[in-house]
Amino acid sequence: MVSTSVFAGANSLSDTVYEDPDGFVAAAFAGSPPAPKALWIDAELRAALHSVLGHPPTGLRMRYWGQDGRTVWVLDEIGKHRPITSGVVIDHGAIEDIRVLVFRESRGWEIRHAFFTRQFRDARLTSTGQLTQPIDGITGATLSVRAMQRIAKAALLLHERSDEGSLTLANSR
Repeated sequence: MVSTSVFAGANSLSDTVYEDPDGFVAAAFAGSPPAPKALWIDAELRAALHSVLGHPPTGLRMRYWGQDGRTVWVLDEIGKHRPITSGVVIDHGAIEDIRVLVFRESRGWEIRHAFFTRQFRDARLTSTGQLTQPIDGITGATLSVRAMQRIAKAALLLHERSDEGSLTLANSR
């Protein structure tokens, strides 16, 4: 199973699984994902994630899949009370795809729809830790929208610090 514990996560009977995390990872690499890698969260990265998330991450490392400047992250972030598990594909420093994989809240499930998630496509992280494009909210889903924005920012930040993100930066110089 592709579970992560860097942010928050727990399974319960009320989980709504929209897509299996393992299936998301496999699909992002056309059915042949590379072996998972680990990104160690040092003090500098911990501080940067704290700034982006509004809380410190838990754990010492983050699991991801990466190849040729492309990374896939399966991350959990609290909506209102419960974690939302999302998959994020980053290609050369920009979001290619973001999806809600498992939703556990009683409200805000609308964030799983393409009309919302496609707003993140091609977003990058600015030097101030913001997304390069605005994300429109959804009435009644404010906390879920904010959680997805934090997930997107965290995935972009993690990508920058990964082997593939370093490769992207080196090739752009």
